[in-house]
Formats: sequence, structure tokens, C-alpha cells
Amino acid sequence: MSVQPLPLPMTVIGGYLGAGKTTLINRLLSEPHGLRLTLLVNDFGAINIDADLLASASDDTIELTNGCVCCTMGADLFMAIGDILDRPERPEHLIVEASGIADPASIARAAIAEPDLAYGGIVTVVDGMNYCQTVSDPLVSAQIEAQVRCADYMLVTKVDALSETLHGLLRAQSGAPISLTSDLNQIAPVVIGTLLAPDKLPSPSGHGHFQRWNMHSAECFSREALQQKLSTRPEGVFRMKGKVRGMEDTGFLVQIVGAHCEVIASPQPDRTALVAIGPAAGFSQQTVEDWWQQSQG
Repeated sequence: MSVQPLPLPMTVIGGYLGAGKTTLINRLLSEPHGLRLTLLVNDFGAINIDADLLASASDDTIELTNGCVCCTMGADLFMAIGDILDRPERPEHLIVEASGIADPASIARAAIAEPDLAYGGIVTVVDGMNYCQTVSDPLVSAQIEAQVRCADYMLVTKVDALSETLHGLLRAQSGAPISLTSDLNQIAPVVIGTLLAPDKLPSPSGHGHFQRWNMHSAECFSREALQQKLSTRPEGVFRMKGKVRGMEDTGFLVQIVGAHCEVIASPQPDRTALVAIGPAAGFSQQTVEDWWQQSQG
């Protein structure tokens, strides 16, 4: 019997015009995250691919030597996603760059509606230099606030520190974690929920902004018990993913991004294995460990 492929995680990168989405994508492409990514972008012209990474290019596709692929979105997002899902070798994560005037939440709903996709979160890029002024413009304020409000994570660009005014505005509009792109050596933990391998870190302080907890065990769960367990996870957990052994022949794939939690039936794994990450300021490895070790009752 053939095994159905697991849902493909899809993350949306949103943010208003000029916020720095393309710069973020360029950084992500060059990081040694070790995953085959496919990025759906609106305009190849803005993507500055390092010549050392470029493997081949056509009118609508750029292939990189690290296994990543960039595709133009075209007029129909769902057709572009369908084309990616139909390919013989699927990527390990799909990134969609929303246009500056798009609603990232509407795009992300495709991941919830499509059985072959899994919700990978919304990362909203905020122009730290101009946000306060731009969001006060009544012609665009509702649109910009909506892009922030739906975020699972916010990345602030163009400033080295958050002013009290900007911090207050963002906190009032969204409870999502906030990071400055100038402080981050790693974009991958935010966008695709993975930490670089220790030998790939660009500096000894590379893990400074994120903490990780992981576990391996022989534990088995029913779906109901697992969902109940995950519903009580500590607040500092931004992402969690992994495979959990079920009570019978079916296991479960766990995908958590912010407040969104999915438990998907999957082939039974040999062991239960989970990894969680979160911003260092609000994430405690011991707290997560204590939570996991609590009795199921």
C-alpha cells in the first residue's frame, strides 16, 4: 500500500510596501538551513541571487545549488501551489511572499483549506523607520494594521532598536513575538522553524535569540490525549513540530505555529520525537521539560 505524502508546511511572508520582505527572502535563501525550500514570489527582478547559489534559471523558475527553488506566482496563487504539489519531488517547506498590499491571512487560509498543505505561520515584516507615520495614514492604516494583527511573528527592519512608540503600537495590534532583523544571525528559526546546525552557525552567538527543547521517547498517545497535552503548552513555545507514536497502528505529525496547532495522522514512527523553539526572552527549556513530564492523569 502506498504511503500518502505528509502535508507540506506553507509560511506566508507579509508586510507593507518597502518593508523589506525581499531582503529577508535573500537572507533565507543564503542560509545553510539544510532544507529544500520553494519560494513563490511576485517579481524575480527584486531577488538578488548570489551567483554562487544560482544553478539554472528560466522565465518563471530559478533553481539554486542548495536545493531551493524560486517560482513566480503568476495570476493564480492556487494554480501555482497546485503545480508545486504535483511535482514528483516536493519541497520540504513552501514560502509565499505576499505583495505589499495583500492580506497575508487570506493567503495563509489556503494552507488550511488544502489537505496537502499544513499551516506554517505568517511572518510580518515591519518597516521600523516609517511604520508609525504610515500607519497613521487613514487611507492605508486598516490594511497595515491587519497585516500586523494576523502575524505569528514580527520582524522589524531598518532600525537597531525599538522606540517606545513603535513597540507600543505593535503590542497593541498583535501579541506576536517581535525581533529586529539587524539582531538576527538566523532568519530560518522564524520563517521555517529550524535552527542551523551548530557547525553552520555564523558566530558563537548565533543561538542567542532562540532557545530549543527536544525530546525522544517511547511514549504513545491517543489523538485526544495528545491534543489535550498540546493545548496546555507553555506560552513561550513559538514553534513545535515532530512525530508522536499513536496507541495503535497510526502515528501523528505535530505542527504548531503560534496559537495554531495541528495534529495530523501519519505513518507510525519508531519513537516519539518533538522539537520546540521560542524567543530566548520568553522561552525556558526547563519550563517546557516540566510541562512535558507532567502526568497525563
